[in-house]
Amino acid sequence: MENKHQQNTNAIPASSKKGKLKQKLEELSVKIDRWSRKKPFRRKMYLNRSLYLMMLPYLVLFILFTVTPVLMSFSLGFTYYNILETPKWVGWQNYLDLFLNDPIFIIAVKNTLIIALITGPIGYILSFIVAWLINELPRYLRSIITLVFYAPSIAGAAALTIWALIFSSDIYGYANAYLIDWGIITEPITWLQDADYILPIVIIVQLWMSLGVNFLAMIAGLKGINREYYEAGAVDGIRNRWQELWYITLPNMKSILLFSAVIQIAGSLNVGAVTTTLAGFPSVQYAGHTIVNHLQDYGHIRFDMGYASAIATILFLSAILLNKLIRKIIRKVGT
Repeated sequence: MENKHQQNTNAIPASSKKGKLKQKLEELSVKIDRWSRKKPFRRKMYLNRSLYLMMLPYLVLFILFTVTPVLMSFSLGFTYYNILETPKWVGWQNYLDLFLNDPIFIIAVKNTLIIALITGPIGYILSFIVAWLINELPRYLRSIITLVFYAPSIAGAAALTIWALIFSSDIYGYANAYLIDWGIITEPITWLQDADYILPIVIIVQLWMSLGVNFLAMIAGLKGINREYYEAGAVDGIRNRWQELWYITLPNMKSILLFSAVIQIAGSLNVGAVTTTLAGFPSVQYAGHTIVNHLQDYGHIRFDMGYASAIATILFLSAILLNKLIRKIIRKVGT
């Protein structure tokens, strides 16, 4: 009996502690609820707190491995840092040297702009046109041709090796072999050792490779449009395929168009592996030298991380500005 009485007396304080803890948690919940009602953003976060908790692991990894390196690169751009020594603050000196004392960087900017201005818009429009045409094909043909056009993205470095073989400088290169056979030239052209040919070849290869992911995204966007919209459009007065494209297809694909534009911008500004594989590093007279090649030169070879960070910051800001410009253009689609 005494043991039972002692157990009951011990149980009372434990239950009272749990009750007090529960009461405090309820009070805290009420306070948070009141605090969240003061602003719409707080309220949205409070009502969707379970979803934000599920996103937390990804957000932590994203901040650690994406946001933090970007911020570190931005800050290192104002320093001299060679990995072995502690960073030394130099202010805007790296940026001044880039634009005033680095002629190779100016060549890299010029080459990157030429590649981006040609392969960006043309590749983007070409991806949509090809996807639009293939979407009209029968189902069995559509799958085969989609795989053919997506193959460059799957092949990767192997595709670049094929292009290097096509433009090989000896008589065994396909381009030279056919041109000699047709009587157009009498001796092999050193395609990838001649500064006049390097940049055009890089543009052709980059344009060919840019069809991959963009093309697949466009196909997905076209397949996701409800066919009833076209029927309703015909009732409302749409009479031809161009009106159908402008007023129905493109407005219903705005999210896909924006995604493809971002991918295309990133691909156009990130050209580096193509030039290195085809023309070597550095290319003859820096004819194929891009901003990414310049970044790799100072970051991976010279280990001047402050200077390389300044180059990366310029590339990053250029991508953001182009992205905003593309957003403004896409908003006008269908209006």
